[in-house]
Amino acid sequence: MSLQKHNKSAQKLDSYKLIPTIGPFSLSDQTMSDQLSYQQQLDEKVARLSEQFAEFGDVPMTVFQSPAQHYRMRAEFRVWHDGDELYHIMFDQQSKQKYRVDQFNTASELINQAMPLLIEHLKSNDILRRKLFQIDYLSSQQGELLISLLYHKQLDEHWLEQAEQLQTALREHFPVFIIGRARKQKLILDRDFVNETLTVNGRDYHYRHVENSFTQPNAAVCEHMLSWAQDCTKDMTGDLLELYCGNGNFSIPLAANFRQVLATEIAKPSVDSAQHNIAANAVNNLNIIRLSSEEFTQAWRGERTFRRLEGIDLKSYQLDTLFVDPPRAGLDEQTREMAMNFKRVLYISCNPDTLHRDLLRLTDKYRVEKLALFDQFPFTHHAEMGVWLVEK
Repeated sequence: MSLQKHNKSAQKLDSYKLIPTIGPFSLSDQTMSDQLSYQQQLDEKVARLSEQFAEFGDVPMTVFQSPAQHYRMRAEFRVWHDGDELYHIMFDQQSKQKYRVDQFNTASELINQAMPLLIEHLKSNDILRRKLFQIDYLSSQQGELLISLLYHKQLDEHWLEQAEQLQTALREHFPVFIIGRARKQKLILDRDFVNETLTVNGRDYHYRHVENSFTQPNAAVCEHMLSWAQDCTKDMTGDLLELYCGNGNFSIPLAANFRQVLATEIAKPSVDSAQHNIAANAVNNLNIIRLSSEEFTQAWRGERTFRRLEGIDLKSYQLDTLFVDPPRAGLDEQTREMAMNFKRVLYISCNPDTLHRDLLRLTDKYRVEKLALFDQFPFTHHAEMGVWLVEK
């Protein structure tokens, strides 16, 4: 158990937006499925994106589907207090109307199992429910669940005692770890992460997914993304540079295809997770440095020196291939220009519009060899895409 200050780290924003479809006190993903079948919405998404990217060559788009339900490994809900009642809610993005959520079929089966059990325990416990305003869930395919309870009050030893009892009660059903959060507080009863295993081209990779740090929300589609990235880069020569590496999600399996991998990440919690994940997977040709993409570009050009690069000899790397998985804003102008110095670029994007903008510049030098759609967010307009660019 520990009590520590909580500092918000920079993290990639999750692009998922829920589109509720029915009246004020319930929300059903099944209703969305009835109104517009998954295959229909996917076909429409493919048609829209194929048209948007047609100018970059006659390259067929490989489409990786998602499970229609229970695909999301994390979920966040506001909490509504109504007398003795207590329940999860979400808000319509347009009308701001609230919707009671007792079950959420988008989320993993484990999260759905936990939701009513947690509410039942909280309802009868004044210490745990008072000034509780949000509940965050993070699950794994390995059956572990992290629950973060967020408060508009400072948490004390009485809260810790009750939270421990709650954790013990829920552990009769599944492995669960409770965290309490308040302003400048983070109370960890046991640990603040879940263990995840992703299967990539027949091999298992092991990751630590830390609370309040970015992880891919759709585990099944994430496995497709990693396998596709590995397939693009097989039989490579030289070394790989990865920008925005997060917890090493991509860089760890990609390391199998390169002599050396150098990866950058600015958020310290993600760097710490990446270092753990590197060791857990016995990867010995991957170095992660805590620099932003802009800082790395300056260091690579010799414009600035950084103490965080101590022990890293950039000149010893033969950086022929670049991998980028940027935030929704896409590549900044400096990084976009730096990307023109490689033989190959692998680009994963959570925003087709900024990807399209970046390709308008990158295709001056590269041709689009492969194009992929990863349907991370079914029943929304959002899309994750992959592009494999090879020097003309």
